Amino acid sequence: MPTFVYKALNLQGQEVSDSFEAPNRKTVIERLTALSLTPVSIVSQDETAGHGRHLSLHVTKADVENFTRELANLLAAGVPLSKALNILAREATREGAKKQWQSIHDLVSEGTSLADAMAQFPKTFPSVNVAMVRAGETGGFLDLVLKQIADFRTREQELLGKVRSALVYPIILAVMATGILIFLLTFFIPKFSTMFVEFGGALPPLTQAIVATSDFVIKYWLVLLVLVVGVVVFIQRSLSQEQGRRSMERIFLKTPMLGTAIGQFALVRFCRMLGTLVQSGVPLITGLRTAKEAIGNEVLAETVTDAIEKVQRGQSLARSLGDCPELFPASVVAMISVAEESGRLDDELVRLANAYEQQLDRHLKIMVTMAEPAMLFIMAVLVGTVVIGMLLPIFNLQELIR
Repeated sequence: MPTFVYKALNLQGQEVSDSFEAPNRKTVIERLTALSLTPVSIVSQDETAGHGRHLSLHVTKADVENFTRELANLLAAGVPLSKALNILAREATREGAKKQWQSIHDLVSEGTSLADAMAQFPKTFPSVNVAMVRAGETGGFLDLVLKQIADFRTREQELLGKVRSALVYPIILAVMATGILIFLLTFFIPKFSTMFVEFGGALPPLTQAIVATSDFVIKYWLVLLVLVVGVVVFIQRSLSQEQGRRSMERIFLKTPMLGTAIGQFALVRFCRMLGTLVQSGVPLITGLRTAKEAIGNEVLAETVTDAIEKVQRGQSLARSLGDCPELFPASVVAMISVAEESGRLDDELVRLANAYEQQLDRHLKIMVTMAEPAMLFIMAVLVGTVVIGMLLPIFNLQELIR
């Protein structure tokens, strides 16, 4: 008898997980219902073992977007889900995508829900997308949800593209500054320091400090390299742990300008996801839980958790979100309050997402505009300090020769 691993929500909305043996998935659902649990995912360990080998196959974001959009079009045209999945698997051009779509088709053909089948490929389908598919299957509007997922992913990639583009030039300047500084310390300064030693005499304090730094870098470059690699590894390991990741997120949120950009980015993702879900007919509580996962920042997501509990107790959405000033400014709360009263919450949330996306774009441009002269100033200070320090003895060349 196969063993099924499940995740479910209890009456308090808390997630519980466990596993037990059952003849089929239907029996698992019946047993969970008897325990007053709402199934979130049910995965057979046998299925996981059979299809786990495909988890490492690479699937691009473009593949996933095409998959969801084409699947939505096929379902809207009346094509059965199993046949639509078979068509997509057959027409996929990449080997990784072909095998994953085929695995999903096989699972669905065996009676697995589309959401549970997609959940077995977490690197391909984020949990927030799986939750949306599950809501679409439950509500009978799967084609609409899939189309909205594809649209959401498109907008998300556009937004991420803007963020990356904004960071390109400052990063290039930082790399150039580091490269120039290393060149000066390891090649330029030793040439001059040898000349100063031949002349004799006392060097200015700034020159002495620069020469000492150059000697240290040349002598202990391997130790410095190991130290840098160690710091990078330490940061990566810290970010892989929840406590370290939260600490880093808090530091970023408190950083001027950067914290504002992170908050606006999270707000855009939350409003767009919640608005999309509400437009699709997903219940507000379910939509809030799903949209919380789209925030992408655990510190900010914690504030939304408290708001969800207040909404469950009957408090209005605007009033609940008003207790999260770190993520929701007073102006946003006021507009959500008006939208709730007028019955157009879904449209207002999408409008807010569009408005704050434009505001985020402007904020990023300001950051880049300020970062460029700041990086140039830092480069000028570093290079200028080295050059001046090495030219000072030349001004006193007569004294050095004596």
